[in-house]
Amino acid sequence: MADRYLNFTGTAPGRFLTRRLGLPQPSALRRWTPEKPSLEGELLHLTAGDSLHGSSSVRQLLTRTNLTLATDASTSRPVAVVLDATGISDTPGLAQVHAALHPVVRSVAENGRVVVLGAPVSPSDHHQAAAQQALEGFVRSLGKELGRGRTATLVRVRSAGAAESTLRFLLSPRSAYVSGQVIEVGEASEPEQPPVDWDRPLAGRTALVTGAARGIGEAVASVLARDGARVVVLDVPSAQGDLVRVADRIGGTALPLDITADDAGERIASALAPGGLDILVHNAGITRDRKLANMAADRWDPVLDVNLTSVLRTTDALLKSGTLNRGGRVVATASIAGIAGNVGQTNYAASKAGIIGLVRSLAPGALAEYGVTVNAVAPGFIETKMTAAVPLFIREAGRRMNSLAQGGLPVDVAETTAWLAAGASGGVNGQVIRVCGQSLLGS
Repeated sequence: MADRYLNFTGTAPGRFLTRRLGLPQPSALRRWTPEKPSLEGELLHLTAGDSLHGSSSVRQLLTRTNLTLATDASTSRPVAVVLDATGISDTPGLAQVHAALHPVVRSVAENGRVVVLGAPVSPSDHHQAAAQQALEGFVRSLGKELGRGRTATLVRVRSAGAAESTLRFLLSPRSAYVSGQVIEVGEASEPEQPPVDWDRPLAGRTALVTGAARGIGEAVASVLARDGARVVVLDVPSAQGDLVRVADRIGGTALPLDITADDAGERIASALAPGGLDILVHNAGITRDRKLANMAADRWDPVLDVNLTSVLRTTDALLKSGTLNRGGRVVATASIAGIAGNVGQTNYAASKAGIIGLVRSLAPGALAEYGVTVNAVAPGFIETKMTAAVPLFIREAGRRMNSLAQGGLPVDVAETTAWLAAGASGGVNGQVIRVCGQSLLGS
């Protein structure tokens, strides 16, 4: 369903009226298109203190993001600003963060990006920990101030060499609905191998997407195929018609299967072509909403079974059987509901919070034993057929209650999933990335 308020605020009368009334003024977000795959403008590279990775090394990394580095901060109107604050180790050093960004933040172009590079928080130096943790509050607040489709993100970098995929994502239109996030980039389990073609970073990789017959799952399958992956789309047999349509459109393979079956993992493994699986995307999910006092077991059990138990069971089976190759990626779908809770969704919120627990617990061991990363995306208000059926006033509240003052699109979740699925994203592990426009709930 079209966002009529967003369209109205894009007109001259709409801008005048919403400004006079103090109403939200969302900007139409600039997303990836084949015609305009990159942000257009200059990138301003700033440093607060001494970079832990060397300013020249970071600068060299930024030159590979398809943006031109600005040469004069005083005259530039950058489309992106990257502030290297990795060397900030005490609270007086935070003044340098203010001094660097204060003069330029107003000049960032509409739909621009502000990325702050931080260091991992030290468990043994409480002064460094305080200063680096302060950057999180700083960036989350900045994301709520920027407006006009601009976003802010903190990237804690342990290895600059492993950060290229993440910076390419954040400094591109693909990250349009990701803001106010804190992303940890550690050492990859194996040396990073950049793709031959950054426009098709998944070439040669095989992906499986569950719940792919429609909605977010269909969008994920489409973006993975666009990026070069061979995609197997899975959904329940009753959705076979839609599933085959999706598979035919993206040049993939349809696999009608109930993901809650005890032997789903084994059946997936046997259905794959030789070579196994490189990307496993757990997207299948259902809702059966009722307040807990009115929720019978027949509304609780299916939600936990589809949304959580099947994810645990199939992931375990595919890891232990060796079906998931070394260098593989598991991306599960959590939700803002699992972070902030939601009235009438104790079952759904429990299942999605469970996904977060799965990711945090499994990620270190899966990387060490199998060479596989495990991450999650947590969508906020995403414009789908399900949200189109929500009553008008609740729908409008869902759309406006984030820093970008609008709902996201399924492609926003898909773009984030594709970044996490990339072979060059091996330094990103155990992360839960909220694709919510920096929702004001749970953020």
